[in-house]
Amino acid sequence: MNTHHAGSSEPVSESESARNFFAVCAALTLCFVVYSMLIVAVPVYGLQLGATPLMLGTVLSAQYVLPLLLAIPMGGVVSRYGGRATLIAGAGLMVAGLLFMHLWYGYGGLLVGQLLVGLAHLQMVLAAQTIISNLGTGPRLEKYFGWYATWLSGGQVLGPLMAGALLDRTEFEYIFLVMAVVALASLLVAWRLTGSARERMAVTRQQAGFLAQWRLLQTNTGVQLSVLVTVLGMFALGVYGSYLPAFLESLEVSPVLIGALVSLRAGVSMVIRPFMARMIAMAGGRVEAVKLSLAALAIGIALLGMSGQIVFLGLLTVLVGIGSGLTQPLSMVILAEAVDRQKRAGALAMRLMANRAIHFLAPLLFAFVLQFGGFGLAFGVSGVLIAITLVVARRLFRNT
Repeated sequence: MNTHHAGSSEPVSESESARNFFAVCAALTLCFVVYSMLIVAVPVYGLQLGATPLMLGTVLSAQYVLPLLLAIPMGGVVSRYGGRATLIAGAGLMVAGLLFMHLWYGYGGLLVGQLLVGLAHLQMVLAAQTIISNLGTGPRLEKYFGWYATWLSGGQVLGPLMAGALLDRTEFEYIFLVMAVVALASLLVAWRLTGSARERMAVTRQQAGFLAQWRLLQTNTGVQLSVLVTVLGMFALGVYGSYLPAFLESLEVSPVLIGALVSLRAGVSMVIRPFMARMIAMAGGRVEAVKLSLAALAIGIALLGMSGQIVFLGLLTVLVGIGSGLTQPLSMVILAEAVDRQKRAGALAMRLMANRAIHFLAPLLFAFVLQFGGFGLAFGVSGVLIAITLVVARRLFRNT
């Protein structure tokens, strides 16, 4: 494996680029199958253990503690050791976390497993995004990230359906073990990455550390917009993914239907993402597309807890799917083109740090409101917060 100095790069052939793109997408799709299975399994498992709303919020937030603390240092790790090595290590760590959940019944295994899976997911996503960000620019990069997000949506569709089916038949006897097998398959796929995916860069702490990323965030409007889109989009998905299963469980909806509704959001996102470049052009540019997608998220989340009628919830899920389908790849494209190659891993790590920070805070904030006001108020407050932030940040949209 070759080591390159920061800022250097070797030409990447089209065949190698395509091979690495598909290998990364396949590995991350399997990762997201597991991650999406947990979205259904963990809240239902917590409720069966008798968790209070605050305890459930703590368990759900545990997955984001280590990524919140280690995201930016992990950017330096990806640069120094390469995307392939970080991807493989993350898959192995995910297997370990799932085995903890399988073997250690109760809150202890659940919390330890959530911590390990959260760190593993961070490693894998950051490595994959760094590899893909170096494969192209402009519309080509939009296409790559659009299809990358489409593949991940496929995993998000399949995961909840698998979790719902397994819970309907076996409850929790084998579900975490099945997830560990899927994560192991992800590791084997990542092993096939070659060439530029193994590239290492000699970056210093001054280039990849916390202070460097803070300076970048202060001075680069593209990075600022990317982080804002990430925070608002992930806040919506954190609330939706963490508490929609619990809301449906409180309405005595079957596990299969819970899995189907969670999958519907990912399915809508998957359908629209291959057309991201065309939708950006139709909206009048990336900034206008961002505004429309965040507005869709705000409306969808705000109305989510107002009715238990399944058709109404399905329509709101479609709206959330449209919003989330655009915000995530858009934020990656905006950031990748706003920074130089040698800074991308660190900048992407900062974006993921913001991602995990809001994922950590969103369930706790929601749980606090839920404790006193119920699901209707908690979902409503969440949607209004997104809308208010969108209005307050309009200056940033004008300057980008």
